[in-house]
Amino acid sequence: MTGMLAVSLAGHDKGAVYVIVDETDEYVWVADGKTRTADRPKKKNRKHIQVIKKVQAGKPENGFKDLEIKRTIKMYQEGANVKS
Repeated sequence: MTGMLAVSLAGHDKGAVYVIVDETDEYVWVADGKTRTADRPKKKNRKHIQVIKKVQAGKPENGFKDLEIKRTIKMYQEGANVKS
């Protein structure tokens, strides 16, 4: 699931689009490239996000770059067909 886009379903950031940068059994860490950078991701409970399965943000083995994250989210929000 790392590298996928996700929408927040709960919390003050409800409706925000993020990229999943890390995960464990119970939690995921998400970043948006602006306020939540790849170096300082937000910890979210798995049940509080909805994964967008049709979009892959990048290659997790190379690490995530904030510019890449911002670009992917912007393209998704504009309705573009994003392929990596």
